[in-house]
Amino acid sequence: MSTPAIDRTVVAWNRDRVDLASDEILAQVLDRGDLSAWRELYRLAARDADLRHRLLGVVNRVPLPYPGFWRAALASLGESIDWTIPLPEDRGIA
Repeated sequence: MSTPAIDRTVVAWNRDRVDLASDEILAQVLDRGDLSAWRELYRLAARDADLRHRLLGVVNRVPLPYPGFWRAALASLGESIDWTIPLPEDRGIA
């Protein structure tokens, strides 16, 4: 389950293929993706409840750009969002 837009996004130096079953790959797409990759991910998530649930887990535990956007996008697809859970912060290198 991948698309050309998503394939271009992923830095798969440690993988032989892009596999959206990997939370690491999902995090890379959310972090480094462009608008076309994000649209494809949203399109795939619209048809796959397991992918939506896993995306929410990544958004809730990995510091990413636009986490509120992704929570709202997943809510629009029917995912139950606990808006009281604080978003992860990037604290930099200690």
